[in-house]
Amino acid sequence: METMVLEVTMPKDLFTMLGFSKSRAEEAIREFSVLGLYLEQRISAGKAAELLGIRKREFVRLMARRGIPYFDYADEELDEEFRTFDEWKRASA
Repeated sequence: METMVLEVTMPKDLFTMLGFSKSRAEEAIREFSVLGLYLEQRISAGKAAELLGIRKREFVRLMARRGIPYFDYADEELDEEFRTFDEWKRASA
């Protein structure tokens, strides 16, 4: 993957909150950026994992650690998923 170097100016307090080291701050900024793009539905979970250099299941675990639901269904959507599964199960029986 092609990379680029980006210089970022930030308040010292923010740097401290990100982990007290340049490498930890860089990692946190990259992680927060990718999670933000995913939450805005601008990239898929697979693309997010790729950008972070991890497997998709590791990305799902990262989201869980951050308290971000991987499956974010409205009640109606979840009901529809269950109905579809039940229909599929009956059809394959």
